[in-house]
Amino acid sequence: MASKLSNNLIRNVFSQIHKRFLQSSATLSSTPPLPYTVTSSSSSFTVQFLVNSCGLPLKSALSISGKFQLDERNPQKPQSVLQLLKSHHFSDTQVAKLIVKYPRILHIKVKDNLQPKLEYFVESGFAGELLPQIIVSKPYALFRSLDSQIKPCVEFLRSFLHSNDKIATAILRSRWLFDFNLNGMMRANVDFLMKEGVPSHGIGKLILSGRVLSYNSETMIYAVNDVKTLGLEPNAPMFVHALKVMISMSASTWEKKIGFMKSMGWKEEDILKAFTRHPYYLAFSEAKIRKALHFYLNIMKLQPKSLVANPVLLGLSVEKRIRPRFNVLNILESKKLIEINKKDFKKDFMISEKDFKQKYVDEYIPKVPGLLEIYLGSNESKKIDT
Repeated sequence: MASKLSNNLIRNVFSQIHKRFLQSSATLSSTPPLPYTVTSSSSSFTVQFLVNSCGLPLKSALSISGKFQLDERNPQKPQSVLQLLKSHHFSDTQVAKLIVKYPRILHIKVKDNLQPKLEYFVESGFAGELLPQIIVSKPYALFRSLDSQIKPCVEFLRSFLHSNDKIATAILRSRWLFDFNLNGMMRANVDFLMKEGVPSHGIGKLILSGRVLSYNSETMIYAVNDVKTLGLEPNAPMFVHALKVMISMSASTWEKKIGFMKSMGWKEEDILKAFTRHPYYLAFSEAKIRKALHFYLNIMKLQPKSLVANPVLLGLSVEKRIRPRFNVLNILESKKLIEINKKDFKKDFMISEKDFKQKYVDEYIPKVPGLLEIYLGSNESKKIDT
Protein backbone atom coordinates (compact mmCIF):
# COMPACT_ATOMS: atom_id res chain seq x y z
CA MET A 1 0.00 0.00 0.00
CA ALA A 2 2.81 2.39 0.98
CA SER A 3 4.68 1.51 -2.20
CA LYS A 4 1.60 2.26 -4.30
CA LEU A 5 1.12 5.67 -2.63
CA SER A 6 4.83 6.45 -3.16
CA ASN A 7 4.61 5.63 -6.85
CA ASN A 8 1.48 7.78 -7.23
CA LEU A 9 3.22 10.67 -5.49
CA ILE A 10 6.22 10.44 -7.83
CA ARG A 11 3.97 10.39 -10.87
CA ASN A 12 2.06 13.45 -9.61
CA VAL A 13 5.30 15.35 -8.95
CA PHE A 14 6.61 14.51 -12.39
CA SER A 15 3.32 15.61 -13.99
CA GLN A 16 3.43 19.02 -12.32
CA ILE A 17 7.11 19.55 -13.19
CA HIS A 18 6.53 18.56 -16.79
CA LYS A 19 3.64 21.07 -17.09
CA ARG A 20 5.78 23.91 -15.68
CA PHE A 21 8.59 22.98 -18.04
CA LEU A 22 6.34 23.15 -21.11
CA GLN A 23 4.97 26.52 -20.04
CA SER A 24 8.44 27.98 -19.41
CA SER A 25 9.88 27.06 -22.81
CA ALA A 26 7.60 27.18 -25.82
CA THR A 27 10.48 26.11 -28.04
CA LEU A 28 10.70 22.63 -26.56
CA SER A 29 8.64 19.90 -28.19
CA SER A 30 5.52 18.64 -26.40
CA THR A 31 6.64 15.03 -26.16
CA PRO A 32 5.27 12.67 -23.48
CA PRO A 33 7.10 12.57 -20.13
CA LEU A 34 10.39 10.71 -20.21
CA PRO A 35 10.49 7.35 -18.38
CA TYR A 36 12.86 8.10 -15.48
CA THR A 37 12.42 8.87 -11.79
CA VAL A 38 12.43 12.60 -11.00
CA THR A 39 14.57 13.75 -8.13
CA SER A 40 14.16 17.53 -8.59
CA SER A 41 12.52 19.98 -10.92
CA SER A 42 15.95 21.29 -11.97
CA SER A 43 17.23 17.89 -13.07
CA SER A 44 13.94 17.29 -14.88
CA PHE A 45 14.32 20.50 -16.83
CA THR A 46 17.98 19.78 -17.61
CA VAL A 47 17.28 16.31 -18.98
CA GLN A 48 14.26 17.50 -20.98
CA PHE A 49 16.28 20.33 -22.51
CA LEU A 50 19.28 18.15 -23.34
CA VAL A 51 17.04 15.59 -25.04
CA ASN A 52 14.48 17.79 -26.79
CA SER A 53 16.55 20.85 -27.69
CA CYS A 54 20.09 19.50 -27.92
CA GLY A 55 19.30 16.09 -29.42
CA LEU A 56 21.13 14.03 -26.81
CA PRO A 57 20.16 10.42 -26.08
CA LEU A 58 18.34 10.02 -22.79
CA LYS A 59 21.23 8.05 -21.27
CA SER A 60 23.70 10.85 -22.04
CA ALA A 61 21.30 13.51 -20.76
CA LEU A 62 20.81 11.67 -17.48
CA SER A 63 24.56 11.27 -17.05
CA ILE A 64 25.23 14.97 -17.70
CA SER A 65 22.39 16.12 -15.44
CA GLY A 66 24.07 14.38 -12.52
CA LYS A 67 26.95 16.87 -12.72
CA PHE A 68 25.45 19.83 -14.57
CA GLN A 69 22.20 21.73 -14.11
CA LEU A 70 20.27 24.30 -16.11
CA ASP A 71 18.03 26.91 -14.52
CA GLU A 72 14.42 26.25 -15.48
CA ARG A 73 13.62 29.86 -14.59
CA ASN A 74 15.78 31.07 -17.48
CA PRO A 75 15.36 28.62 -20.40
CA GLN A 76 16.13 31.36 -22.93
CA LYS A 77 19.80 31.45 -21.92
CA PRO A 78 20.72 27.96 -23.17
CA GLN A 79 18.32 28.41 -26.08
CA SER A 80 20.22 31.53 -27.16
CA VAL A 81 23.45 29.52 -27.14
CA LEU A 82 21.92 26.90 -29.43
CA GLN A 83 20.46 29.55 -31.74
CA LEU A 84 23.84 31.25 -32.12
CA LEU A 85 25.57 27.95 -32.87
CA LYS A 86 22.94 27.08 -35.48
CA SER A 87 23.36 30.52 -37.07
CA HIS A 88 27.05 29.63 -37.57
CA HIS A 89 26.15 26.41 -39.40
CA PHE A 90 26.64 23.92 -36.57
CA SER A 91 24.73 20.76 -37.51
CA ASP A 92 22.45 18.98 -35.04
CA THR A 93 25.07 16.25 -34.70
CA GLN A 94 27.83 18.78 -34.01
CA VAL A 95 25.70 20.58 -31.42
CA ALA A 96 24.94 17.32 -29.62
CA LYS A 97 28.60 16.27 -29.68
CA LEU A 98 29.65 19.70 -28.36
CA ILE A 99 27.18 19.56 -25.46
CA VAL A 100 28.27 16.04 -24.50
CA LYS A 101 31.93 17.09 -24.47
CA TYR A 102 31.45 20.44 -22.76
CA PRO A 103 27.94 21.04 -21.37
CA ARG A 104 29.20 24.20 -19.65
CA ILE A 105 28.82 25.97 -22.96
CA LEU A 106 25.08 26.22 -22.24
CA HIS A 107 25.98 28.53 -19.33
CA ILE A 108 28.14 30.86 -21.39
CA LYS A 109 27.03 34.46 -21.87
CA VAL A 110 26.11 34.89 -25.51
CA LYS A 111 26.43 38.64 -26.09
CA ASP A 112 29.52 39.30 -23.98
CA ASN A 113 31.38 36.03 -24.48
CA LEU A 114 30.30 33.50 -27.09
CA GLN A 115 29.27 35.83 -29.90
CA PRO A 116 32.49 37.96 -29.97
CA LYS A 117 34.64 34.82 -30.09
CA LEU A 118 32.68 33.16 -32.87
CA GLU A 119 32.70 36.43 -34.81
CA TYR A 120 36.48 36.69 -34.39
CA PHE A 121 36.98 33.20 -35.80
CA VAL A 122 34.71 34.00 -38.75
CA GLU A 123 36.47 37.32 -39.44
CA SER A 124 39.79 35.46 -39.30
CA GLY A 125 38.65 33.17 -42.11
CA PHE A 126 37.36 30.18 -40.17
CA ALA A 127 33.92 30.19 -41.73
CA GLY A 128 31.87 27.34 -43.15
CA GLU A 129 32.91 23.88 -41.99
CA LEU A 130 36.13 24.98 -40.28
CA LEU A 131 34.46 26.85 -37.41
CA PRO A 132 32.28 23.96 -36.15
CA GLN A 133 35.22 21.57 -36.49
CA ILE A 134 37.44 23.78 -34.34
CA ILE A 135 34.84 24.48 -31.66
CA VAL A 136 33.61 20.88 -31.36
CA SER A 137 37.20 19.67 -31.14
CA LYS A 138 38.36 22.39 -28.71
CA PRO A 139 35.25 23.69 -26.88
CA TYR A 140 37.32 24.82 -23.91
CA ALA A 141 38.77 27.53 -26.17
CA LEU A 142 35.51 29.44 -25.77
CA PHE A 143 36.31 29.82 -22.08
CA ARG A 144 39.69 31.43 -22.76
CA SER A 145 40.25 35.18 -23.01
CA LEU A 146 39.71 36.50 -26.52
CA ASP A 147 42.31 39.25 -26.25
CA SER A 148 45.01 37.59 -24.16
CA GLN A 149 44.80 33.98 -25.39
CA ILE A 150 42.72 33.32 -28.52
CA LYS A 151 43.88 36.25 -30.68
CA PRO A 152 47.60 35.92 -29.83
CA CYS A 153 47.43 32.17 -30.50
CA VAL A 154 45.80 32.55 -33.92
CA GLU A 155 48.18 35.37 -34.89
CA PHE A 156 51.19 33.29 -33.81
CA LEU A 157 50.00 30.34 -35.89
CA ARG A 158 49.33 32.54 -38.91
CA SER A 159 52.88 33.93 -38.85
CA PHE A 160 54.22 30.42 -39.57
CA LEU A 161 51.37 28.48 -41.19
CA HIS A 162 49.77 31.24 -43.32
CA SER A 163 46.67 29.32 -44.49
CA ASN A 164 43.48 28.86 -42.47
CA ASP A 165 43.39 25.15 -43.28
CA LYS A 166 46.85 24.64 -41.75
CA ILE A 167 45.99 26.78 -38.74
CA ALA A 168 42.83 24.73 -38.20
CA THR A 169 44.88 21.53 -38.53
CA ALA A 170 47.32 22.74 -35.87
CA ILE A 171 44.47 23.59 -33.51
CA LEU A 172 42.76 20.25 -34.09
CA ARG A 173 45.98 18.32 -33.46
CA SER A 174 47.00 20.14 -30.28
CA ARG A 175 45.02 20.13 -27.06
CA TRP A 176 47.27 22.73 -25.48
CA LEU A 177 47.52 25.63 -27.93
CA PHE A 178 44.94 27.94 -26.36
CA ASP A 179 46.28 27.16 -22.89
CA PHE A 180 49.93 27.66 -23.62
CA ASN A 181 51.86 30.79 -22.72
CA LEU A 182 53.03 31.90 -26.14
CA ASN A 183 55.42 34.43 -24.62
CA GLY A 184 56.98 31.80 -22.36
CA MET A 185 58.42 28.43 -23.28
CA MET A 186 57.03 28.27 -26.81
CA ARG A 187 58.38 31.69 -27.78
CA ALA A 188 61.76 30.80 -26.25
CA ASN A 189 61.91 27.58 -28.27
CA VAL A 190 60.90 29.32 -31.50
CA ASP A 191 63.47 32.07 -30.99
CA PHE A 192 66.17 29.48 -30.27
CA LEU A 193 65.34 27.38 -33.35
CA MET A 194 65.30 30.41 -35.63
CA LYS A 195 68.62 31.58 -34.19
CA GLU A 196 70.02 28.12 -34.93
CA GLY A 197 68.95 28.50 -38.56
CA VAL A 198 65.67 26.55 -38.75
CA PRO A 199 63.60 28.27 -41.49
CA SER A 200 60.07 29.53 -40.77
CA HIS A 201 58.47 26.72 -42.80
CA GLY A 202 60.39 24.27 -40.60
CA ILE A 203 58.92 25.93 -37.52
CA GLY A 204 55.52 25.53 -39.17
CA LYS A 205 56.09 21.78 -39.52
CA LEU A 206 56.97 21.54 -35.84
CA ILE A 207 53.79 23.40 -34.91
CA LEU A 208 51.73 21.00 -37.00
CA SER A 209 53.45 17.99 -35.44
CA GLY A 210 51.94 18.58 -32.01
CA ARG A 211 53.80 19.14 -28.76
CA VAL A 212 57.40 19.55 -29.95
CA LEU A 213 57.52 23.27 -29.12
CA SER A 214 56.03 22.70 -25.67
CA TYR A 215 59.11 20.90 -24.32
CA ASN A 216 61.21 22.85 -21.86
CA SER A 217 64.09 24.86 -23.27
CA GLU A 218 66.81 22.62 -21.85
CA THR A 219 65.32 19.54 -23.53
CA MET A 220 65.03 21.44 -26.81
CA ILE A 221 68.67 22.57 -26.69
CA TYR A 222 69.93 19.03 -26.03
CA ALA A 223 67.80 17.58 -28.83
CA VAL A 224 68.95 20.19 -31.36
CA ASN A 225 72.60 19.63 -30.48
CA ASP A 226 72.18 15.84 -30.72
CA VAL A 227 70.68 16.13 -34.21
CA LYS A 228 73.44 18.50 -35.32
CA THR A 229 76.01 16.02 -34.02
CA LEU A 230 74.62 13.46 -36.45
CA GLY A 231 75.48 15.79 -39.33
CA LEU A 232 72.09 17.38 -40.03
CA GLU A 233 72.17 21.16 -40.26
CA PRO A 234 69.12 23.13 -38.99
CA ASN A 235 68.30 24.39 -42.49
CA ALA A 236 68.26 20.85 -43.93
CA PRO A 237 64.79 19.54 -44.89
CA MET A 238 65.21 16.43 -42.72
CA PHE A 239 66.33 18.35 -39.61
CA VAL A 240 62.88 19.06 -38.17
CA HIS A 241 61.83 15.42 -38.70
CA ALA A 242 64.92 14.19 -36.86
CA LEU A 243 64.25 16.73 -34.11
CA LYS A 244 60.66 15.47 -33.68
CA VAL A 245 61.91 11.91 -33.16
CA MET A 246 64.91 12.84 -31.02
CA ILE A 247 63.04 15.11 -28.62
CA SER A 248 60.32 12.51 -28.05
CA MET A 249 62.82 9.86 -26.89
CA SER A 250 64.55 9.65 -23.56
CA ALA A 251 68.26 8.83 -23.54
CA SER A 252 67.50 5.29 -22.36
CA THR A 253 64.94 4.75 -25.14
CA TRP A 254 67.41 6.00 -27.75
CA GLU A 255 70.10 3.63 -26.49
CA LYS A 256 67.61 0.77 -26.50
CA LYS A 257 66.69 1.48 -30.15
CA ILE A 258 70.35 1.61 -31.17
CA GLY A 259 71.02 -1.61 -29.30
CA PHE A 260 68.11 -3.36 -31.02
CA MET A 261 69.29 -2.37 -34.49
CA LYS A 262 72.77 -3.63 -33.64
CA SER A 263 71.24 -6.95 -32.61
CA MET A 264 69.71 -7.09 -36.09
CA GLY A 265 73.20 -6.95 -37.58
CA TRP A 266 73.43 -3.21 -38.29
CA LYS A 267 76.56 -1.22 -37.57
CA GLU A 268 76.11 1.96 -35.55
CA GLU A 269 77.41 4.01 -38.46
CA ASP A 270 74.67 2.59 -40.71
CA ILE A 271 71.99 3.05 -38.02
CA LEU A 272 72.76 6.75 -37.71
CA LYS A 273 73.16 7.21 -41.46
CA ALA A 274 69.71 5.70 -42.00
CA PHE A 275 68.33 7.98 -39.26
CA THR A 276 69.46 11.09 -41.12
CA ARG A 277 67.63 9.82 -44.22
CA HIS A 278 64.38 8.75 -42.53
CA PRO A 279 64.36 9.51 -38.79
CA TYR A 280 60.97 7.94 -38.16
CA TYR A 281 62.26 4.41 -38.71
CA LEU A 282 63.73 4.39 -35.21
CA ALA A 283 60.26 5.11 -33.85
CA PHE A 284 58.86 1.92 -35.41
CA SER A 285 58.19 -1.02 -33.10
CA GLU A 286 60.82 -3.75 -32.82
CA ALA A 287 58.32 -6.31 -34.10
CA LYS A 288 57.63 -4.24 -37.21
CA ILE A 289 61.32 -3.76 -37.99
CA ARG A 290 62.15 -7.41 -37.34
CA LYS A 291 59.39 -8.60 -39.69
CA ALA A 292 60.40 -6.14 -42.39
CA LEU A 293 64.09 -7.06 -42.21
CA HIS A 294 63.27 -10.76 -42.47
CA PHE A 295 61.23 -10.23 -45.64
CA TYR A 296 63.63 -7.84 -47.37
CA LEU A 297 66.79 -9.80 -46.56
CA ASN A 298 65.58 -13.41 -46.66
CA ILE A 299 62.69 -13.34 -49.15
CA MET A 300 63.57 -10.48 -51.47
CA LYS A 301 67.32 -11.08 -51.03
CA LEU A 302 68.12 -7.39 -50.77
CA GLN A 303 71.51 -6.25 -49.54
CA PRO A 304 71.58 -4.53 -46.13
CA LYS A 305 73.03 -1.42 -47.77
CA SER A 306 69.81 -1.07 -49.79
CA LEU A 307 67.82 -0.70 -46.57
CA VAL A 308 70.35 1.70 -45.07
CA ALA A 309 69.86 3.82 -48.18
CA ASN A 310 66.06 3.44 -48.05
CA PRO A 311 65.02 3.11 -44.38
CA VAL A 312 61.51 4.33 -45.24
CA LEU A 313 60.86 0.78 -46.49
CA LEU A 314 61.01 -0.50 -42.91
CA GLY A 315 57.79 1.35 -42.15
CA LEU A 316 55.73 -0.21 -44.94
CA SER A 317 53.38 -3.06 -44.10
CA VAL A 318 54.83 -6.37 -45.24
CA GLU A 319 51.47 -8.15 -45.47
CA LYS A 320 49.37 -5.34 -46.93
CA ARG A 321 51.86 -3.77 -49.33
CA ILE A 322 55.28 -5.35 -49.75
CA ARG A 323 54.43 -9.05 -50.12
CA PRO A 324 51.52 -8.58 -52.60
CA ARG A 325 53.57 -6.24 -54.78
CA PHE A 326 56.65 -8.41 -54.63
CA ASN A 327 54.59 -11.44 -55.72
CA VAL A 328 53.25 -9.55 -58.74
CA LEU A 329 56.61 -8.09 -59.76
CA ASN A 330 58.31 -11.45 -59.30
CA ILE A 331 55.91 -13.35 -61.55
CA LEU A 332 55.93 -10.64 -64.22
CA GLU A 333 59.72 -10.67 -64.31
CA SER A 334 59.78 -14.49 -64.41
CA LYS A 335 57.62 -14.32 -67.55
CA LYS A 336 59.96 -11.67 -68.99
CA LEU A 337 57.14 -9.12 -69.15
CA ILE A 338 59.06 -6.57 -67.07
CA GLU A 339 62.58 -6.07 -65.78
CA ILE A 340 62.89 -4.92 -62.18
CA ASN A 341 65.28 -2.04 -61.73
CA LYS A 342 67.37 -3.20 -58.78
CA LYS A 343 68.75 0.31 -58.25
CA ASP A 344 65.36 2.01 -58.15
CA PHE A 345 63.10 -0.73 -56.83
CA LYS A 346 61.81 1.50 -54.01
CA LYS A 347 59.44 3.47 -56.24
CA ASP A 348 57.35 0.38 -57.01
CA PHE A 349 56.66 -0.01 -53.28
CA MET A 350 56.09 3.69 -52.62
CA ILE A 351 53.54 4.51 -55.33
CA SER A 352 49.86 4.45 -54.42
CA GLU A 353 47.93 1.21 -54.45
CA LYS A 354 45.73 2.49 -57.25
CA ASP A 355 48.74 3.37 -59.43
CA PHE A 356 50.48 0.06 -58.74
CA LYS A 357 47.37 -1.92 -59.64
CA GLN A 358 46.88 -0.02 -62.89
CA LYS A 359 50.54 -0.28 -63.90
CA TYR A 360 51.32 -3.89 -62.98
CA VAL A 361 48.05 -5.75 -62.45
CA ASP A 362 45.39 -4.37 -64.80
CA GLU A 363 47.93 -3.98 -67.60
CA TYR A 364 49.05 -7.62 -67.51
CA ILE A 365 45.90 -9.53 -66.51
CA PRO A 366 45.24 -10.54 -70.16
CA LYS A 367 48.70 -12.08 -70.35
CA VAL A 368 48.81 -13.60 -66.87
CA PRO A 369 45.53 -15.26 -65.87
CA GLY A 370 45.03 -15.18 -62.11
CA LEU A 371 47.33 -12.18 -61.62
CA LEU A 372 44.70 -10.32 -59.60
CA GLU A 373 44.30 -13.33 -57.31
CA ILE A 374 48.08 -13.42 -56.87
CA TYR A 375 48.01 -9.74 -55.95
CA LEU A 376 45.20 -10.21 -53.46
CA GLY A 377 46.92 -13.23 -51.97
CA SER A 378 45.23 -14.82 -48.99
CA ASN A 379 43.51 -11.60 -48.03
CA GLU A 380 40.51 -11.91 -50.33
CA SER A 381 38.76 -8.99 -48.69
CA LYS A 382 41.56 -6.60 -49.60
CA LYS A 383 40.01 -3.43 -50.97
CA ILE A 384 41.28 -2.23 -54.32
CA ASP A 385 40.56 1.23 -55.71
CA THR A 386 39.34 0.99 -59.26
